Amino acid sequence: MLERGRTRRLLGLGTRTGGALLKARLGGQSDWHALGEALVEGLSELKGPAMKLAQIMAQWDDLLPPELAEELSRLQRQATPMPWGSIRRTLDAEYGDPEQRFERIETTPFASASMGQVHRAVTREGETVVLKVQYPGLGDVLEDDLARLRRLMRLGRWLSVPQARLEALFEELAASLRGELDYRAEAQALARYRARYAHLPDLVIPEPLPSFCGPRVLAMRYVAGTPLRELDGAEDAVRQRIAATLADWLTEEIFTHGELHADPHAGNFAADAEGRLVIYDLGAVIPVPRARLAAMMRLLEATLAADALAMDAALRELGGRQGEGAPLALYRESAEAVAPLFAPGPQDFGDVRVHRRLRELSPKVWAAMDRLQPPADTLLLSRTLNGHYWNLVRLGARLDMHRRTRPLLAWARA
Repeated sequence: MLERGRTRRLLGLGTRTGGALLKARLGGQSDWHALGEALVEGLSELKGPAMKLAQIMAQWDDLLPPELAEELSRLQRQATPMPWGSIRRTLDAEYGDPEQRFERIETTPFASASMGQVHRAVTREGETVVLKVQYPGLGDVLEDDLARLRRLMRLGRWLSVPQARLEALFEELAASLRGELDYRAEAQALARYRARYAHLPDLVIPEPLPSFCGPRVLAMRYVAGTPLRELDGAEDAVRQRIAATLADWLTEEIFTHGELHADPHAGNFAADAEGRLVIYDLGAVIPVPRARLAAMMRLLEATLAADALAMDAALRELGGRQGEGAPLALYRESAEAVAPLFAPGPQDFGDVRVHRRLRELSPKVWAAMDRLQPPADTLLLSRTLNGHYWNLVRLGARLDMHRRTRPLLAWARA
C-alpha cells in the first residue's frame, strides 16, 4: 500500500510538472511559479531522494528562473512532518522501550528534512539531547524511489539539460543519498570533525552520544542556535563573524584535509547565543581529490585573468568541455560578472550587480550546456561551493576574497 501510494504521487507529480514545464517554456513568470508550486507540493510529501533533488535545485539560484527558485526555496524551510506513530516505531526498534532511556521525547519534531526528522529529548540523567530519526522504511524504498526519480529527471531535457549531465547528477546524488542512510557513519564524522576543528573557537559541532546512536537514530547533545536563514535581523557584527568563520572552516576543510561537508542547505547551520557558527548535520561528507581541486583553482585563476583560452583549457582538463566551438564570449562575460567579488579589499556578497549579471548570463549558459558538462566527480563540490556562496549572500558577508584566494591559487600552481 505504501509503495502504491508513493508511485501514484510520483506519477502525478510527473504529470503536473511536465505540463507546467511545457507552459513555462511557452508562457511567462506565472508558469514558472506554477511549476515550482507543483514541485514543492509533491516533493515535500515524498521525502527522500526526490525532495533532496529539489533542495539541490533551489541552491542554483543564479541559473534558475527567479519564480521557480523562489518556490523551490520553500523546501529549504519546510517539510511535511512524519506522524509521531511512525517515528515512535523506529525508536522502539532502536531502543526497545524508549522510556527506559529517556525521561521524555517531544512528539512534535524540532526540525524536518528530506531523510529524517529531529526530536528533542531528555535523558534519564536530565540531559537535553536531540534525536535525528530516519524516516521509517526509507532504506527499503530508496532504490525504488531512485529508479522513479531517474525517470522524473528526464523532464530536465525540456530545459535543454544534456542527458549526460542528468545521468552524472543522478549517479552522484544516488551515492550521496545511500551514504546518508548510515547514521553510524555520521556519528563518526561528527566525532572526527569535533576533534579536527577544536582549534577554531568560533565553530561549534554537536557532540554525538554513541550509547544512544544506532543505524537509524543519531543522538547528539542539544546545541541551541538561530538558523542561518533567520539571521537577517541579527547585528551586522554577528553576521560578519559567522560569515568569516564559515569561509575559514570551508577553506581549511577542503585545502588542508581534503574532505567536504557536502550539504550547504541553510538549515544545517546556525548561530549560537555567543555568535559562533553551529554545524548540525554531517550526513554527507565526501573526499575532495587534490588533483581535481587544483584543476578547479586553475579554472578560477584563468577566470580572474579574463583569459578565455585558458578558461577553455582548464575546463577541458576537468572534463567539462566536449565538442568543438568554445563559447569564448560566454567565458569573457562570465569572468566579467564574477570579477567584482575578487577585487582587492572586502567585497559585499550582497552586491546586486553580480547577481543580476549572473542571471542575465543564465540563458547563454543553458544554450551552451551541450558543450559545458561538468564531470560527475565535481558536481557535489560545485553544488556545495555554490550553496555556500548563497549562504554568504544571505548573511550580507563582506570578505576580502582577493586576499583569501591568493595563497590557494599559488597552492594550485605548485
